[in-house]
Amino acid sequence: MTGTAEQAEARGGEAPGQDGTPADQTAQEQPPVKYSMSPGLSSFLGSNGIGLGISSYQSGKFYLLGQNTDGGLLVDERFFRKAMGIAVPDKDTLLLATLFQIIRFKNVLGPDQQINNLYDACYVPRELFVTGELDAHDVGLLKDGRIVFVNTLFNCLATPSARHSFTPLWKPPFISKIVEEDRCHLNGLAMEDGVPRYVTAVSKSDTIDGWRDRRYDGGIVIDVATGEIVIGGLSMPHSPRMYCGKLYVLNSGRGELCWVEPAPKAADATLHVVAFCPGFVRGLGFHGRHAFVGLSKPRYERFEGLALDKKLADADSEPWCGVQVIDLETGAVAHWFRIDGAIGELYDVAVIPGVLRPMSLGFASNEVLGLITHDEMDESASF
Repeated sequence: MTGTAEQAEARGGEAPGQDGTPADQTAQEQPPVKYSMSPGLSSFLGSNGIGLGISSYQSGKFYLLGQNTDGGLLVDERFFRKAMGIAVPDKDTLLLATLFQIIRFKNVLGPDQQINNLYDACYVPRELFVTGELDAHDVGLLKDGRIVFVNTLFNCLATPSARHSFTPLWKPPFISKIVEEDRCHLNGLAMEDGVPRYVTAVSKSDTIDGWRDRRYDGGIVIDVATGEIVIGGLSMPHSPRMYCGKLYVLNSGRGELCWVEPAPKAADATLHVVAFCPGFVRGLGFHGRHAFVGLSKPRYERFEGLALDKKLADADSEPWCGVQVIDLETGAVAHWFRIDGAIGELYDVAVIPGVLRPMSLGFASNEVLGLITHDEMDESASF
């Protein structure tokens, strides 16, 4: 989209420390973070009645974006150490995977309520499942209300356990056992109607750290129901999503938003490229005819040698960090949100329907101590 970039207004920032952010990472030691956006992004969010959630594991930040009352972009940011996968089961519920917890947030505001004379949704942590450090990636909600998440360290889909760190639910057929070894780098989860449909992995390796040798073209999409590989030959794929009957996936090592046309044999499946994005793509959401794609600056010591390097050079472009809104019909960038400075890597992007100005509460400030809400009296209660 053409036009001069606009600046975004950030609110709700918290001082690091209480949530596990290293105390020595002070604001004086970090280069300043700058947000910018395409001129039409905030009005696009407002006219569609949506907010946007973004996670950055690198900075430990969880962002909620919306249209401000003055028409500009409102950015609410909170600290959650190693913020990873986001799921939005409904407009009043958010799920977030973090370093050692899975968090369920609930919106405590009614349809006509506001907080701070500004926000029309306030997401408060109501359930925390302590899992330990599992390198949890994508997260979702099952039909029965249980949380399901990608347990990357143990190469499986799992749910929080009432007694233990997790309960394994499924593993790829090529993984021989549940063991604390990141073998295939299972990462992405596509949910449909409360059921896990597809997952992504960087390889089908069954040895510890074996995926690192298959980053260029060892990536796969797996059908959870059958255990069969739907398509292979991908480069570090992430964020599989079902949308309008199509399976979308980010071919991260090539910077591509794609959709998959399955075939009886994985070798005959077709990967359709919708758009190239100048960055390592992770995080994918949808609304209407648009896809919201997260971009990160690659860590070259880990991601060097990927096709993304050459594609950026051919496009005479530098990688950047932020979100691009892609028109699914044309592949063109309709809007964008960019982060410059100390933050260079994002993990997930999610659309929040029916909300204009969302905020959340974290644990690095005292706000969560003072916001008290309650249900109506249960007149039928008996003891």
